[in-house]
Order: sequence, then structure tokens, then C-alpha cells
Amino acid sequence: MSSNAAIELKHITKTFGSIVANKDVSLTVRRGEILSILGENGSGKTTLMNMISGIYFPDSGQIFIDGKEVVIKSPRDAFDYKIGMIHQHFKLVDVFSATENIVLGLNDGKFNIKESAVKVKALADKYGFEIDPAKKIYDMSVSEKQTVEILKVLYRGADILILDEPTAVLTPQETSKLFDVLRKMKEDGKSIIIITHKLHEVLSLSDYVAVLRKGEYIGTVKTSETNESELTEMMVGKKIDLNIKREKPVNPVDRLVVKGLNCVNREGVKVLNNVSFTVRSGEILGIAGIAGSGQRELLEAIAGLQHLEDGDIFYNNPKTNHVDNLRDKTPVQIRELGVRLSFVPEDRLGMGLVGNMDIIDNMMLRSYKKGVSPFLERKTPKELAEKIIESLEVVTPSAQTPVRRLSGGNVQKVLVGREIAATPTVLMVAYPVRGLDINSSYMIYDLLNEQKEKGTAVVFVGEDLDVLIALCDRIIVIGGGTITGEVVGTEAKKEEIGLLMTKSSGGAKDE
Repeated sequence: MSSNAAIELKHITKTFGSIVANKDVSLTVRRGEILSILGENGSGKTTLMNMISGIYFPDSGQIFIDGKEVVIKSPRDAFDYKIGMIHQHFKLVDVFSATENIVLGLNDGKFNIKESAVKVKALADKYGFEIDPAKKIYDMSVSEKQTVEILKVLYRGADILILDEPTAVLTPQETSKLFDVLRKMKEDGKSIIIITHKLHEVLSLSDYVAVLRKGEYIGTVKTSETNESELTEMMVGKKIDLNIKREKPVNPVDRLVVKGLNCVNREGVKVLNNVSFTVRSGEILGIAGIAGSGQRELLEAIAGLQHLEDGDIFYNNPKTNHVDNLRDKTPVQIRELGVRLSFVPEDRLGMGLVGNMDIIDNMMLRSYKKGVSPFLERKTPKELAEKIIESLEVVTPSAQTPVRRLSGGNVQKVLVGREIAATPTVLMVAYPVRGLDINSSYMIYDLLNEQKEKGTAVVFVGEDLDVLIALCDRIIVIGGGTITGEVVGTEAKKEEIGLLMTKSSGGAKDE
């Protein structure tokens, strides 16, 4: 038993039916240290952390806190042992202030809001958080909401903190501030566990890295003595080339010319404000921006799914050499011209795939036309489904498996694979690697580069600025529904893009 251990897990096993999520995992988290947990999708990272935080209960094994064996059956038990988990999707009441959210559920609902606000401000100042205790959640940025979630567990006395993908939607500047705060918490003796896919962040922040693969514990390494290649090999079980190739565009032609788009959402908020840019064949155009800055509305406007107040979208059709204005087209007409949208939202089954249908039937959704035939031909969709399963390593019992039974990452592969298989002239992908492990992510990057080499105009909306810079030929930045700048991929700097992302704050709300 380690004398400095905050938490020790001994031989933890957890199953869900026939699926083994964690198998005989033993792991140590020390006081005053930051531990990163790495692993591919389905490796058991979140399940393991959910057992520490009281959401799941292990089938077998032991948990020790400060050398004493404990039983954690609920989140309340976890709080009693000073464990707090900050989830990727925030659990806040929008109409309440920061202070009200932080004290919600404490002292049987009896508290003095002014006194509580003073305590919240003192706690924030201690660790370097910037927060207005009286500010309403609906007026906050993503990073401010995250700050409230962290303060909520600190206010309850947590000294062991678990953060699930904490930088997924933060700008580089916000990420840097968060890391400064976490380092101060570490100096104060807190134990911090971070689940993340971003290897460069792991190497810059954590003291140790623990790796899981297919539910089993592979090992823990000292961060100062490892590198991205070694960590990737531990996660995947084989060497992976971590370089994203970027060939120069060959004879690029203006494929889409977007001029002066203006769009107002159902709440009357202007989500696109005079947006203009050009997409060229044989190149990847990146779109960077804080979540909810108008990315969704922009892609949906091009695909004919969003009503426009004003503006034009000129499409240079390579088959006819004719220029069409897509603003006058229906979504079906736009798709038939070769413009494809593959959007991967939080709810992957909410757009483009039907959960109760199998993979083959989901392939047919894009090819079926009402009234063409009373009989549905399944041979071609079946071949396509099996090709996607093989090439993208989709984990599924068969092509006849309902999509809802697949993991989120595998649903994502089916969605992106189907759109790419349609050989589009313009391919728009939004967050195609969101939640995917590093091996699957690089598969998607390779597929996008293959489309680029075929002359497809690719539009890539992403969250990871390192990937945007490495993959894209040009990057436009959108803030509050307005284009705030454009940079060349080979010359771009993260800090420059981050400043452009926060340049305009009006317009769109957080997604």
C-alpha cells in the first residue's frame, strides 16, 4: 500500500451483461499529483472513474482511500470521501446564478445567498478562477460554466477531482488558464485525474499517465519519461504514424462561393451575420470557433436545411460547368448535385441515422427515393455496409445489427463512412472525430485526405486546433456568427486562432 496514495484500486472488475468493461484493474492515484487516464474508445476509462465517483458499483475488487478500504455506492458516498467528478456535459440550472448552482442541494436548501457568494468568491480567488458569483448560467461562456462545475465540487470539500475531457470545447487561452488553476490545486495537495484524448495536453500537464486497453490496465508511466508515440503504442497495441499528411492542393477551383449569408434562429437571434468565404476543390477548408458560434447553422444553410434571411451560395458544378445558386434548391436537389453534409452532433442518432434500423438500412436512407419502386434492393447497401465495417474497423456483430446497439464512436464511423462513400464534390464534416480514440481519428483524417486528393472540396469543422492546423490548407474562424479572420494552415498559430475565436462575442449561443 503506497503511503502517499489518495486512492488505490485493487483488482476492479465491472461487467455489463456479456461485455467486460473493466477487468482486474489495479491503479494508484497519489496526493498532490495529476494523473491522466488514456485509452481507446471502449477501453473502460469512464466506467472506471464512474465507480470511483459512485455512479457504478464494481462486481469485484477493492477501493482504498488514504489506505483504508471503502465502499462507494452512490455519488453522495463519493462526496463523503471528498471525491468530486466534473462531467463533460454540465449539470447546471440555466436560470440560477453561479452561487445558487454551487450550493444547490446543501444544508437542506437553507443558506444565505450573500454569505455563500462571498465564500464562492474566496474559493475562486484562492485557485485563480475568474467568476462572478451572481452571474446567471445562461449568460456564461462554456469555460465559465466549467468553472462553476469545478467550484461546485470544491465547495463541497472535494480533494480528489476527476475531470472528463475538460478541454473539449475550450480555446487555447481558456485551456492554458484551466491548467494554471489545476497546477495550483495540485500544489494545494489535491489529487486530480483527467480523462482526455489530447496527448500534447497529457504531456504538458500530468505527472503520471495510466493506460487502459480493452478494459485492462496496461501500465502507468512517468510523463517526463514518455512521449506521444510510446503512449499511443500502449493504447493501441501497435505503432501508429502520428503525422497528418497534407499535400498541396492540385489545380484548385472555386467550388463554393458563399456571399453575405444572414440567418436568424427561431428565438430571433442572428446566428449568421454577413458570412462570406470560398471553398476550393482539392483542398480542406477548416472552420474554427467556440461551440455555438454559428458553425452548425452555416453548414446547414449550405445543405439547404437552414432558412436564410439574405445571401447567396454559388456552386460551380464540375459535371456541367454551370454555376447554380444553392439558396434556391431543396436539400434533396443539393445532395443530388454532389454537396454532402455529415454532421456529428452530441446526439449522433438525431441526424442522419435511425437507431432502430440496422447498418444496411441506414445505408439505404440516402439512396431510397419515394415512388421509384415498391421493392427495395438491398445488395448494394449490404456491400457498402460491409465495406465500411471492414475499412473503418466498426465494432459490430454484423451489418444487420441495429445502429442503436453500437457505441457512439462506431455510430460515428458509420455516419462519416456513408457520406464519403457517396463520392461527393463537396463534403462537409462537423466534429467527425468527436469522442473517437486516436486510432479511429487518424483513420478519418486519412479518409478526408483521400477525398481531397480526388478533387473533392472538403469543409472540416473541428474542435482541436492542433488538428485543424495540421490537416487544413486554409482555416476560417467564426465568432458570434461572423467571420473574424482567415489563416493559412502552414502558417497558422494556435494562439492567433484562439484570439480570433473570441474576437466577436455576439450572436450565437452555446450548443
